Amino acid sequence: MKLRDVQRLELPPSADMHVHLRQGQLMELVVPEIRKGGVDTVYVMPNLQPPITTVAQALEYRSQLQSLEPGVQYLMSLYLHPSVTPEVIAEAAAAGIAGVKLYPQGVTTNSESGVAGDFLEAYSSVFAAMEKHDLVLNLHGEVPGSPPTDGTSLEEAFLPQLKKLHEMFPRLRVVLEHCSTAAALDAVRSCGPSVAGSITAHHLYLTGDVSEVDPLAFCKPIPKSPSDRDALLKAASSGDSKFFFGSDSAPHPLASKTGRPVPAGVYTQSAATQLVLLALEEAIDRGVLSEQDVTQELLEEFLSRAARRFYKLSDPGPARIVLERQGETIPASVRTADGSLEVGLSRAGAVVFSLRWVS
Repeated sequence: MKLRDVQRLELPPSADMHVHLRQGQLMELVVPEIRKGGVDTVYVMPNLQPPITTVAQALEYRSQLQSLEPGVQYLMSLYLHPSVTPEVIAEAAAAGIAGVKLYPQGVTTNSESGVAGDFLEAYSSVFAAMEKHDLVLNLHGEVPGSPPTDGTSLEEAFLPQLKKLHEMFPRLRVVLEHCSTAAALDAVRSCGPSVAGSITAHHLYLTGDVSEVDPLAFCKPIPKSPSDRDALLKAASSGDSKFFFGSDSAPHPLASKTGRPVPAGVYTQSAATQLVLLALEEAIDRGVLSEQDVTQELLEEFLSRAARRFYKLSDPGPARIVLERQGETIPASVRTADGSLEVGLSRAGAVVFSLRWVS
């Protein structure tokens, strides 16, 4: 398959294992956009205000999401917090909660209630309970504060903690979220099969110099060098089941993105699958990937099947997404009917595959 020459592509629905769906009017705007990006399964982040720290909150949130778009499977998570005890983990497992998200305090949006200090010691009993009940631990893998003076990124500075965590709890399923460096990929590879990494669409095409000047491209973790981006592209097209798609689509009102300080988050949900394909096409054009690197099988693995296996989900049903070249471009934004709320999309104006669903 030569991706640049493909006019029509049929794939199983994508599984997006890292989404921010917010709350209130913003939630009502973005949740109906999920399927437009070719996605039928999402792993929902719990960093609301207040954060989702109880099973009752998670189930109520899922009910709200389902009422807005019943055609999506919502995997719910809890926000790691002192109130999340081993007893809460047992309750969560019984209720079908998929996992727990760890935010180091202050590293990103709504992380003020995150963990501080030595989380490995403070939450060891919780991690043991998660390992026992087979819940997934999702890591925002950055250390708080300024980057180390030796030039190491905040993500790279976190990686020794990932390795120590895996040594302490080798059967605990762990996802290093939104990998942004070649070092993060190597750290995931060095661990056993219970450790995986998610890769966003935007880290497949952004670099730090762009993120620094474009408010709609500013996110955490900050995109890194072209060589880090290219390492992510190679991982996404490698067929290695340790790496799968998690968009980290993070909507903010457009008005807030034009102010100061700029909130961290790139919104891609409305074209999640299409943006991954665009990034792979551009990598082929640059010579980072060859045409032979991007096959139907590898696309299905990265976008859908690897994540479903790791999260122990059933294979996608008979529904398929059909992508066709019809000259469609990414719109500048999505907005409410009355125009009172608007969210800017990443890569507005880029030509992408059109997407439709078939049974």
